[in-house]
Amino acid sequence: MTVASASLDVNDVIEAAQRLGTAVHHTPLLSSATLTERVGARELRVKGEHLQRSGSFKIRGALNAIRSLGPAERAAGVVAFSSGNHAQGVALAARIEGVKATIVMPSDAPKVKIEATRGYGASIVLYDRTTQDREMVAAQIVGQRGATLIPPFDHRDVIAGQGTVGLEAVSDWPDIDVAVVPVGGGGLGAGMALALHAARPQMAIWGVEPESADDGRRSLAAGEIVRIAPPSTIADGVATTALGLLTFPILQKHLSGIVTVTEAEILYALGFILTRMKQVVEPTGALTTAALLAGKLDVGGQRVLTVFCGGNLDLDVLLKVTR
Repeated sequence: MTVASASLDVNDVIEAAQRLGTAVHHTPLLSSATLTERVGARELRVKGEHLQRSGSFKIRGALNAIRSLGPAERAAGVVAFSSGNHAQGVALAARIEGVKATIVMPSDAPKVKIEATRGYGASIVLYDRTTQDREMVAAQIVGQRGATLIPPFDHRDVIAGQGTVGLEAVSDWPDIDVAVVPVGGGGLGAGMALALHAARPQMAIWGVEPESADDGRRSLAAGEIVRIAPPSTIADGVATTALGLLTFPILQKHLSGIVTVTEAEILYALGFILTRMKQVVEPTGALTTAALLAGKLDVGGQRVLTVFCGGNLDLDVLLKVTR
C-alpha cells in the first residue's frame, strides 16, 4: 500500500461531505418489492445516484476536487478526461465554481453525454480511443495552459467525494449487511468502502464489472494491478483498462471480491429497472442489479445496498433493450 492511499480514510470522506454541503443532492434509497423477492434478500435498497446533479455520482468527486484548489489553480482552470459522466461532473462543478473546464472525451462516447458536457459550458477535445492515449492528450493541454488535471478516479479528493455516497447510505440505513458496487477505475468503490466499513466493519462489500472489462477482478486475483486492452462494453462508464494506484489497495483491503456480468445480463437488468422499477438508468447503472438478478451473489436473507450510479441513458441503447 502506498503512503498516499494509506493516509486516505473516512475522515477525508467526512471533510468532503462538509465541503460539498448542499451543492449536491442527498439522494434517496429506493426499494422494490419485486427485486427484493427475486434475489431473495431480507431487504434491498438502491442508492439513487442516477437522480444526482449531472445524472451521476461523479459531481461529488469533481466538486470536492475543485473546491480544494487554491486561487491560482482555479484561475488556470481544470482539465479532465472521461467517456461521459466524469466529464459532466467536472463540467457542472466548474460552472458552479466559476472555473474554466476543458474535457477530453472519446469520439465514440454516447452523444447524450457529449451534448450534456458541452451544455454545462465546458470546452471539449475529442480523441480516438483506439489510437490515442487520453491521458497524454490531457497532459498536453495541462502543460500548455498550466491547468489542474482532475482524473476520473485516481485522485484523493475525487475518491473522498465519491465516498459521500456511502456516508449518506449508511447514515440513512445503519443496518446494511451487504453492499454491491460497480467497479471501473475504483473511485466509487474505494470511497464508499472507506465510509461503509468505518461505520459497519462486518459488512461484506462486493464489486461488479462487465466480463469484457474485468481488470479489477484480475487485479484482486493477482495481488497487483493488471492492465487490459481497451474493453468493449455497453457499460461505457466502467470501460477502464486498470484500477488506480490509489484505488487498488483500498479495494484490495475492503472488497470481499468482484463478480462479472455479461452484456446480455446487463441489458436484461436495464430492461427490468426501466419496466419494473420505473427508473431511468444507463447500462453502467444497471451493473449491480444485473449481478443480483443473474445470481452471481448469494444475498439470501440479508439487507442489501446497491447503487444506480448513473442515469445518462443514450436513447440508442433503448433499441438494444427492446430487441
